[in-house]
Amino acid sequence: MADTLPDAEIPTEFTTLEYPLPHLAEALQRSIKGDGPVKIVAMGSSSTAGKADVVPYPHRLEQYLRANYDRDRFPKLRIDVLNRGRGGEEASEELERFDNDIFAEKPSLVIWQVGTNAVFHKEDKPYDLDVVAADISDGLDRLRGKSMDVLLIDPQYVTQMLFDKNADHSEHMVALIAGAAKKAGVDVFRRWALMRHWHVHNNISFERMLDQSDGDKLHQSDCSTLRFSRALSDAIWKKLPPLA
Repeated sequence: MADTLPDAEIPTEFTTLEYPLPHLAEALQRSIKGDGPVKIVAMGSSSTAGKADVVPYPHRLEQYLRANYDRDRFPKLRIDVLNRGRGGEEASEELERFDNDIFAEKPSLVIWQVGTNAVFHKEDKPYDLDVVAADISDGLDRLRGKSMDVLLIDPQYVTQMLFDKNADHSEHMVALIAGAAKKAGVDVFRRWALMRHWHVHNNISFERMLDQSDGDKLHQSDCSTLRFSRALSDAIWKKLPPLA
């Protein structure tokens, strides 16, 4: 698979997970023995669901995860990433979908992308960021009560999230997500910090990181999504024991 944004570094400080992924590791071993596919559910809003012609990150992630093992050696192993993104939603709406879109699937890992719409729609909804943070904490409590690993993804560093007061709101939302994750004992994949590094330190323009067909200036380009998905895949695999 070609990586079309090779000048975007993936610093380990932004992509190293602190907590193990025991349920995912166990599911991989079961799948190796023929006990069905490994299920990962990607919950989130439009940057999970996908927009326009950009291939959404769950599909890219599935490809990268599958590319990390020898299919001849492990012919029964399969990893499925189920896309449960829905545009325009935030934590409160997503909580209502947990039973049908997450728990019914019995995944070994849930990746929850959250917090973007709390900033993007802060004025017209409006969202209270502290209430959103409380909803995230409630969701993490529910997820942690099941036999599954959990990983959060914070907002994307893009033009819309930096307009006017949005920059302060975005930074606050990122901090609130980090706080909720720390309290729950789960990781955050730091998309905000990673993309900021690309823009500030790698001098990658927003034009390259953004989907130019998106008038909202909110969604990542195909090459940016691809690079982000690779970084996420690498972060997950680094926390797993060798396949056997």
